[in-house]
Amino acid sequence: MAKLEIKNLQVGIETESGLTEILKRVDLTVNSGETHAIMGPNGSGKSTLAYSIAGHPKYKITGGSVTLDGVDVLEMSVDERARAGLFLAMQYPVEVPGISVSNFLRTAATALRGEAPKLREWIGEVKGAMTALNIDPAFSERNVNEGFSGGEKKRHEILQLELLRPKIAILDETDSGLDVDALRIVSEGVNRVKENTGIGVLLITHYTRILRYIKPDFVHVFANGKIVEQGGSELADKLEEKGYADYVNA
Repeated sequence: MAKLEIKNLQVGIETESGLTEILKRVDLTVNSGETHAIMGPNGSGKSTLAYSIAGHPKYKITGGSVTLDGVDVLEMSVDERARAGLFLAMQYPVEVPGISVSNFLRTAATALRGEAPKLREWIGEVKGAMTALNIDPAFSERNVNEGFSGGEKKRHEILQLELLRPKIAILDETDSGLDVDALRIVSEGVNRVKENTGIGVLLITHYTRILRYIKPDFVHVFANGKIVEQGGSELADKLEEKGYADYVNA
């Protein structure tokens, strides 16, 4: 059982006028096998939470703690966080020219597993995951995210999730830019990984449409840099009906 525990987390960014506070004393715990949905309007701090956990240097931790299985995540480098079992699917995945998808995936798997996967077994793993995600085999020879459509980028993120098998997956607006078919395929991929490995999922989204496929155990509403309401899946239905105005204006 893995546990990601966020306590009293405070985060800011440097601006021309000084340090601007974004996250204001956030408390959240994600255990193996749980799906937590973070919902809220633009600018509420959802993505800041994701990137702060992952170790983006833009965000300055000014207070609080983040631990994974009791170990201080904030003292780890970005690659150490990944090796410890944290995974971030980015809202806007970056291009990596000159590095093929196949080389990227095998290098990442080698770093996480401590040794290179046996080639024949690895080829089978990759083919199986690509077939499940409806990805053309020729995709593996393309450069990482270079010239990819929005849907291809998101499928590639979930392909990584399937092959790298983290303890906790943070999915930052994985549903953005997806058509109905791609949304279903990506969601089924997340559900498949969760069923097969028991990972904990922290799913960040504006909309409830992805929650029709990935059922959350807990829903947390973000507004003005903090969690302002928590509940079960019924809370997402309330947000679909009424929006975020009550929280933004509170």
